[in-house]
Amino acid sequence: MAGSKVKQDMPPPGGYSAFDYKRNLPKRGLSGYSLFGIGIGVMVFGYWKLFKWNRERRRLQIEEMEARVALMPLLQAEKDRRYLRLMRENLEEEAIVMKDVPGWKVGESVFNTDRWVTPLCEELFNLRPRKELHHERFGFVWYV
Repeated sequence: MAGSKVKQDMPPPGGYSAFDYKRNLPKRGLSGYSLFGIGIGVMVFGYWKLFKWNRERRRLQIEEMEARVALMPLLQAEKDRRYLRLMRENLEEEAIVMKDVPGWKVGESVFNTDRWVTPLCEELFNLRPRKELHHERFGFVWYV
């Protein structure tokens, strides 16, 4: 073993060629400044649309309120007609039921005044089914 000589590997004459070890990625997408600018532009556009929609919504709310104010006398008149019809039907029924009671005056007011007093729901709907009273008092409810 002492006689064998090890031959060491050596570089070729002139050395090895250059080895490319750096990251060489291509540029992708927009720069940070351009992305920031686009973001600001989108926000400005969004706020512009928001302000424009708020103006339109406010105009629609004013229009709806004016329509309600214009329709209020008509709706109040219809409600009054309905109340008068119910009161007339109640008075007719009262006259039939209390015809045998001496001294009973049909339609005599329980209030000590000559002014109009809006009748209570119970007074209007006392001769009607309970369902109608609940509908008048609470509106349309499924469970009633």
